[in-house]
Amino acid sequence: MKIVSTNIAEPTTIEWRGQEVQTGIYKYPVEAPIFLGTEDVENDHVLDRLYHGGVDKACYLYSADHYSFWKNKYPSQLWQWGMFGENLTVAGLNESEIRIGDRFKIGDAEVQVSQPRQPCFKLGVRFGDQKVVDDFWQLPYPGIYVRVLQSGNVRVGDELVLIDRNTDSLAVSEVFSIFRLQRDNADLLIKAINDPLLAESCRTDIRKILDFSSE
Repeated sequence: MKIVSTNIAEPTTIEWRGQEVQTGIYKYPVEAPIFLGTEDVENDHVLDRLYHGGVDKACYLYSADHYSFWKNKYPSQLWQWGMFGENLTVAGLNESEIRIGDRFKIGDAEVQVSQPRQPCFKLGVRFGDQKVVDDFWQLPYPGIYVRVLQSGNVRVGDELVLIDRNTDSLAVSEVFSIFRLQRDNADLLIKAINDPLLAESCRTDIRKILDFSSE
């Protein structure tokens, strides 16, 4: 796996249901290295701290390999890296092979996989079409959020070097499937909830699904 683009955002004000909302989803490639801090990417703008940034979601990675699928599905977009709000666009990233808790060395930083991305309306705003949010939920292409265990600079061309594979954990795509395709799979939900390396906010959301299905 190798980084093909590093992306950061300036704050952008959008209108959503009659209200002005600020977002950092409009990320664009930058030439300089970016610095992965323990709670966010330096000089990026994480505006909705309830759902983005923080220790468990300090940096978001998306696979360059998935772009061809999305380009075919949404050909009218002005395509460039960073379209999914990712800080790092990575060639070779496969959510079916990467597990919660896996640790990687990237450039000067060390990261640990914490959860899949859970898309919201802002992705639809970026695409100018809310249908993309539902499409995103149905596919095994969520990208990955990571904790930053060791801060450092990351550059285009840096490789993701696996330090430790968490063989006892679920794949990122399996966790993501819980939210739409596997909501009734109690064993899968329980295994995810019991994983100590899953991001706490993601665990809470999965617990709600389990509680609802048990009523």
